Amino acid sequence: MKKLLWQLSACEMAEGIRRKRFSCEEVMSSVTARMSKHNPHLNAVVYDYSDEALVEAREADRKLAAGEEVGELHGVPVTIKSNVDVEGQPTPNGMPAFADLIAPKDSPVVSNLKKAGAIIIGRTNVPELSIRFTTDNPLHGRTLNPWNENASPGGSSGGASSAAAAGFGPIHHGNDIGGSLRCPAFNCGLATVKPTFGRVPAWQPSAPAERGMLAQLMSVQGAICREVRDVRLATRVMAQPDPRDPFWMPVPFDDWPDEPGAIRVGVTTESYGHPIHPEISASIERAAGYLADAGYAVEQVTLPSVEEAANCWLRYLGNELNAFLMPVAREHGSKTVQKILEWYFEIGKVNDAEDYRVGIKERTAMTREWNVFLEKYPLILSPYFLQQTPEWNCDTKSIEEMLKFFHAGIYSLGTNWLSLPAGVVPIGLVEGLPAGVQIIGRRFREDLILDAMESIEERVGVLTQKLWDRDDVL
Repeated sequence: MKKLLWQLSACEMAEGIRRKRFSCEEVMSSVTARMSKHNPHLNAVVYDYSDEALVEAREADRKLAAGEEVGELHGVPVTIKSNVDVEGQPTPNGMPAFADLIAPKDSPVVSNLKKAGAIIIGRTNVPELSIRFTTDNPLHGRTLNPWNENASPGGSSGGASSAAAAGFGPIHHGNDIGGSLRCPAFNCGLATVKPTFGRVPAWQPSAPAERGMLAQLMSVQGAICREVRDVRLATRVMAQPDPRDPFWMPVPFDDWPDEPGAIRVGVTTESYGHPIHPEISASIERAAGYLADAGYAVEQVTLPSVEEAANCWLRYLGNELNAFLMPVAREHGSKTVQKILEWYFEIGKVNDAEDYRVGIKERTAMTREWNVFLEKYPLILSPYFLQQTPEWNCDTKSIEEMLKFFHAGIYSLGTNWLSLPAGVVPIGLVEGLPAGVQIIGRRFREDLILDAMESIEERVGVLTQKLWDRDDVL
């Protein structure tokens, strides 16, 4: 069956536009019509730029007709998360108090997407202060998961994941400090890569002050897409240099020498004594088989402690959240976000400044241990979340329920503490809801992660097609 234009991957869109099989305006009209039909129910896109995007699409067609040089994403529609600056537009971060905070300049990731010719069709929803693993806020309300409205779309890039799964364009910007790219991708049947720290430039022109050091070291920008090839394309575009980020690293993205022999993949389903859904365990074994069939050297391994890394995330980043974010939540946030942050601090047993200094120092030793392990095993296949996609309000029921949620997410938090790249790719449905597996890699080897993700995707297929086959439920 022939695809509708809104169903195309970014790679297919970009190539079709360059070869003039269809126009930018035709693509944009198809995508914005899809968004107009389903976004009122899903509430994924909270700032709709459809009219402006159609004007830009006509200009993009003019440039192409005139023979002007065009970028890799010329005419491709994208969304930007509403916690990152787009010049002249608000950056509310889910907070009513910041609804009129207008960005003076584009952030680097937005600038890079625009330089490549992408056209922004809207801004996606986030939780308050982008600090929850679901997406709801007093300013714009709750975002629904297109697969099941009682399920969490993930957070904090839940608007991006809902938009991606529903078909509002192929590339959706997000960011990740504890799982905010991978959690939404897992929950909505999508693909993503959390890049290595230093891969994609980051800066917030509207920010009144710099972030805490751990927040700088662990937070990264990326893309949520339906197909792995689009994650590769979007990440490569986003990773272009920007002098405003002093931590950006001029490291190759694709141009690496071939690995000698079969690439070794360490496989684990270790749950550290926490409950793991049997279908999640089975999905790891299934993905391991797919990788073995694709020629990878797959073997069971014992990792350096993921739980220790996750506990460090809670304990030491919690110190920064308490010092820098909680005052904002107390002044401007809802009772819900205040309660959730207080539970974070209680679970993480946040301590004083001296303990924080020790934690940053010891992080170096832990990262070194992982680097040495990854020298032998360039890739690790692991769970991302130990349980099925949770309910949308899973983090508000009680501190006991939140503790279960954090235990289920140790493979998410641990990789952020270590600033390692990690991808999530769909593996199928668990209890009728999307689920994925995680692939962790060496620093700056997103290419290896994406290669392995594509091998799994070749066997599983693009999961959102199952959703579109039952389009009436959106």
